[in-house]
Amino acid sequence: MSQSPPMPAVIDDTYAEAFRSIYVEFLITARDRTWVDHAVTAVTGNASSTIMCDCEAGLDRYVGPGGDESIKTPDGRPGAIVQLHVPRFRKDRVEALEKAALTRICQNVLTCPTTACFNLIDSENYFRLGRKIAFFGDGFQKRVERNGRKMWWIPTLGDEFILDRRLGYADGLMGGNLWYFGESVDAALAAAEAGVEAVKQCPGVIMPFPGGIAGSGSKAGSKYSFMFASTYEKFCPLLRDDPNAHSGLPEGVRSVMEIIINGRDLDCIVRATQAAITASQNTPGLLKISAGNYGGRLGKSFIYLHPKKQPVES
Repeated sequence: MSQSPPMPAVIDDTYAEAFRSIYVEFLITARDRTWVDHAVTAVTGNASSTIMCDCEAGLDRYVGPGGDESIKTPDGRPGAIVQLHVPRFRKDRVEALEKAALTRICQNVLTCPTTACFNLIDSENYFRLGRKIAFFGDGFQKRVERNGRKMWWIPTLGDEFILDRRLGYADGLMGGNLWYFGESVDAALAAAEAGVEAVKQCPGVIMPFPGGIAGSGSKAGSKYSFMFASTYEKFCPLLRDDPNAHSGLPEGVRSVMEIIINGRDLDCIVRATQAAITASQNTPGLLKISAGNYGGRLGKSFIYLHPKKQPVES
């Protein structure tokens, strides 16, 4: 006897609340995909959440040979697009973003064998990052033109490192999210993994947490004055019977996994959200898909889980 297909998960009638950021976007190329991956892993490391990290960073997509070949890299080599985001509500946001980009490109891209780095945001707002990183050349650095671009050239033990003279920055969004309520850890994680794979196919967004998934979740604030954020006890399955936790979990939920999505703009995050829902809602053991919001107190960009409710931006 054939088994009936699993019932699709309930899609909660709610929205994720995104907030404004400023971000940089750059392209890393290397001799082959192996070294592109090493550079991406390093430059996006320790950048899951601005609660304690200097920025939120992640891979947008692979381009050039072996990736999205409709996008040609300046040097014709395999490449990857990376974004770094800092919340706009930070008073030192511009300085913080420049420092994060300077540190990560200098220490994690320049040091990676065969890499080069190219700016992707053509904006009147920019950092003269190439010049600062070029000082590593200790007087042997040079201004050059490569592939029609004005760049800095730095001699290295491996060969050379080149990067654009300017790194532009622009307004973006942070905090798009989806919550997966599963009847087990395996079910919640499988659904989230399916969502991650779908988001990877959507240009213009990143997922900053490990593997794209946050297994911890958090709420703003804490009982401890020195904590900016803390565990969201209302949705911790192992606190369901604790009267102080005031559990908000649906019946049967044993695990909740979360995807966080940052991106260039609202449209990019909306498309990624819908792709993730479509790809994951039929996962066996998935009971519900929801999202976190703060009633508009954190951000003013809402990503509705029911697409018919999504306002059309003018």
